[in-house]
Amino acid sequence: MERKMDENDFIVSKTDLKGKITYCNRIFMDMAEYSEEELLGAPHNIIRHQDMPQAVFKLLWERIQKKEEVFAYVLNATKNNNEYWVFANVTASLDTVGNIIGYYSVRRKPNPKAIEIIKPLYAQMVQVEKRSGVDASMKILTDLLEKKGMSYDELIIAIQE
Repeated sequence: MERKMDENDFIVSKTDLKGKITYCNRIFMDMAEYSEEELLGAPHNIIRHQDMPQAVFKLLWERIQKKEEVFAYVLNATKNNNEYWVFANVTASLDTVGNIIGYYSVRRKPNPKAIEIIKPLYAQMVQVEKRSGVDASMKILTDLLEKKGMSYDELIIAIQE
């Protein structure tokens, strides 16, 4: 069953350098159907949905490890085998001298029209990943961007508006 976020909901979480959850807000717990005890210390991919392309996470990790902000549409799985879409903003958390000490993510309700665009793209990417790997899946995305004459960020922001 698909769960839906409300317009004013913001899911917030923080992780350490290895992606283990160090903070999660109540909306995260409610949407993911986990208790705080189950989430704290768990890898953030505890909510990873099987229909999410690994290439999207590869792109995300590459960007945030370079201290770049990234936006992405993410389908998450809940403890009770439900699912929910988010429009995620992920950034590195830095100490006073600029070293990455963790990661911070705020997720909000995605534009439903954006999800209708993303679903078939992600489905195609997942199929290609199963056959040919993450790099082949990434090529699906880069080919689309090239065809549209847009950067990843331009596409993601344009379809959210």
